[in-house]
Amino acid sequence: MAQYKLLLPKMGESVAEATVIRWEKNPGDNIEIDDIVLEVATDKVDSEVPSPVKGKLVQQFFAENEIAQVGDVIAMIETESQMDDVVQEEKIEVEHITEELSSMQEEIPAPEEPEEEIPFVPATEEKEDSSFQYTESGRFYSPLVKSIAQEEGLDLAELDKIQGTGAENRVTKNDLLNYIAEKNQTQRSYQKESNQTHKVDSSKEGFSYHDEMPSQPKSTQTVTYGNGNDEIIEMDRMRKLIADHMISSKQTSAHVCSFVEADVTNLVQWRNKVKDAFERREGEKITFTPIFVEAVAKAIKDMPMINISVNGSQIIKKKDINIGMATALPSGNLIVPVIKNADQLNMVGLTKAVNDLAARARINKLQPDEIQGGTFTITNIGGFGNIMGTPIINQPQVAILAVGVIKKKPAVIETQHGDMIGIRHMMYLSLSYDHRVVDGALGGMFVRKVADYLEQWDSNREI
Repeated sequence: MAQYKLLLPKMGESVAEATVIRWEKNPGDNIEIDDIVLEVATDKVDSEVPSPVKGKLVQQFFAENEIAQVGDVIAMIETESQMDDVVQEEKIEVEHITEELSSMQEEIPAPEEPEEEIPFVPATEEKEDSSFQYTESGRFYSPLVKSIAQEEGLDLAELDKIQGTGAENRVTKNDLLNYIAEKNQTQRSYQKESNQTHKVDSSKEGFSYHDEMPSQPKSTQTVTYGNGNDEIIEMDRMRKLIADHMISSKQTSAHVCSFVEADVTNLVQWRNKVKDAFERREGEKITFTPIFVEAVAKAIKDMPMINISVNGSQIIKKKDINIGMATALPSGNLIVPVIKNADQLNMVGLTKAVNDLAARARINKLQPDEIQGGTFTITNIGGFGNIMGTPIINQPQVAILAVGVIKKKPAVIETQHGDMIGIRHMMYLSLSYDHRVVDGALGGMFVRKVADYLEQWDSNREI
């Protein structure tokens, strides 16, 4: 009998670790090829890990709620084929050599360029061709660990002093969070402050380090107290992530909101005219969302300084236009899948992308990379009958647009023969933006530009 090492697979370019949330197979269970062995969570996305071999599960290396790094051995499967070990060992060795070669290539400087000091920047802004970053001490840290360290004001000298429990004594996220918790607890005891659980919030989209700490129990139990009329309902994992992310955003950005009313009569009439033929031809329903995405992408190209993020005193201007669209889930939670390079898609492409991401979001089939990398977010509050709102910025972005319900209203129409009153399709656009880097002039002009694109819609447009 041979033993197969089941590794935590790579689930995206920017994903370095995952939390084990549920084991589907227990030691002693028989496993067929492609059977789901366990479920893991990254940010708001849950993923299933299947078995590539047939055999019997003999050992689990991580308990539920523990965090594993990509490439860690998470389970051992006993198989009948003696070749499994050989094949897997060769595969691991090849991947290891490939990573080393790639790392060596990255470290070779171009001869014509002077050497520059590598800045210590958050993981969200690094190009993560390699999952780990080496320091002058010879130690390497995941981008996530370095990002948390910067959030907490830890320099590399202090980071090097932390005892790591990962492979080759690597400092894992848990090691760093435990160190931070102990450090803050000591400081609180000297200051005689109230004993509160320390939370570390991330600037990554939809992510909370605090929620994934193994020391935090996850309970779905409903508890009654007092006269029995009240209930205490423990937040689920996603709701904790959302709560932490919203608090972090309000503490990070100086929120300002601007409003514009838009006459979208031509747009509504155009959609009513083309939607049936479009569905027959493409097999897709065309909603207003891809139309809003297109207008926003055009406005961003006109005013690229709305497509930025902030790193300390640095403004990072994004080259890609990646539009996130807030999507309500059946559970009542919210997730923001991202349309990558939205400005490069035509209306058919945007419609297919919007429908696909929204459908898979509602059945929990998104990939981790599909909720990351957004540079601007749209939230459609009109779907719930709301006319306007003041949305919270989706960090590390600096602006978010809320689109309200489209309603028929009497409005003044300017014609060459004078003004007249008519029934028009009207809607409000609400833009929340970070006043640290986006002034009222830019914020106001941007939301007006989006409205202009919607109002000036070509009613004869072909798709």
